[in-house]
Amino acid sequence: MAKSQQTYNKKEKEKKRLKKREDKKKKKEARKAEKEVGAGIPFAYVDHNGNLSDTPPDPNMKVKIDAESISLDYKKEHVEVDPIRKGKVSFFDTSKGFGFITDSENQEKYFTHVSGLIDQITENDKVQFELEKGMKGLNAVRVKKI
Repeated sequence: MAKSQQTYNKKEKEKKRLKKREDKKKKKEARKAEKEVGAGIPFAYVDHNGNLSDTPPDPNMKVKIDAESISLDYKKEHVEVDPIRKGKVSFFDTSKGFGFITDSENQEKYFTHVSGLIDQITENDKVQFELEKGMKGLNAVRVKKI
């Protein structure tokens, strides 16, 4: 007698494939039924307090805002700081061309690049520098040995 060519693994794979096909068919039918009923996308409204709700807001509560009264400028507090600061070079890598300077007043560390140097510097040198806004914060520029 010949042995069956159908193995347990093949049977299981076939069962999974058929189940997957059936599930897909059921989902398709459910979407079709939902479409026919007209259960579209529900609306969300924003009420006068800024909360989301499923009912439209009361038109009597609507507030008229004059567009000219809205200010778009941003005012930053200006703090007077001594433009020339003093500090110590905490780290400087000459091969990569960057380092960090620790401010002597507030112990903040500032990034410095070789393009912002006036004199050659090494670690533990006392320097004076100015701060400039960079991409990731304040950078030390115009760095000069004292």
